[in-house]
Amino acid sequence: MSRIIVVTSGKGGVGKTTVTANLGVAIAKLGRKVALVDADFGLRNLDLLLGLENRVVYTAIEVLAGQCRLDQALVRDKRQDGLVLLPAAQTRNKEAVSRDQMKKLITLLAEKYDYVLIDSPAGIEMGFQNAIAAASESLIVTTPEIAAVRDADRVVGLLEAQGIKRINLIVNRLKPAMVQADQMMSVQDVQEILAIPLIGVVPDDERVIVSSNRGEPLAFSENLSLPGITIQNIARRLEGDRIPFLDLMAEHDNLINRIRRMFRS
Repeated sequence: MSRIIVVTSGKGGVGKTTVTANLGVAIAKLGRKVALVDADFGLRNLDLLLGLENRVVYTAIEVLAGQCRLDQALVRDKRQDGLVLLPAAQTRNKEAVSRDQMKKLITLLAEKYDYVLIDSPAGIEMGFQNAIAAASESLIVTTPEIAAVRDADRVVGLLEAQGIKRINLIVNRLKPAMVQADQMMSVQDVQEILAIPLIGVVPDDERVIVSSNRGEPLAFSENLSLPGITIQNIARRLEGDRIPFLDLMAEHDNLINRIRRMFRS
């Protein structure tokens, strides 16, 4: 059966769309057929991060209006077999699509693809409600900042109220040096607040920004960087593999920090 996963965050600017793009590539590299759905009508960016913006001819709006077939709107990524994108309309607002229409689109995709990853817009209004309408599970992306975590907590409650019980956490843009200096929440802090299973931690890295600007997700690279490895590990965990978490704090640890933790504990 196809897995329909909504990737959401609550707060904007936490790297949710970047995670979606890279994770879609990573899952496809494992031999799965993956459909990425940009549900952010009016503010689409998934096509840009994938470097597919110049190949968009039709969008979900044209499919729903009967102006094209679904397969005509799907943009196939030539770099990776089995990976397609259903773009959102840039010129329409979030009210342009209803929950039932979104369910119809996702159901059609689920008939042909192993994974349907839905990139939800930020916030909890109509766009979010549409994005989660057909989902059976969710990935919550948050940075280790109190405002982002608070919004993520709100989203967890809304997902559970909609009957989505399989919810996993991705902590993005972790800065180990700042955590060690008590200037950033730790992964454990975030877990304690949200109380959902952790499926991945992605470290902050300027290469993520560079790759996004180029439309070349890090997950495409054969020589994976640390963020690329962590995304790949998330993909494998989704597949059911038991992959140990990398110790991202190790290189920033030292004797002074260990002594501090001893006295705090």
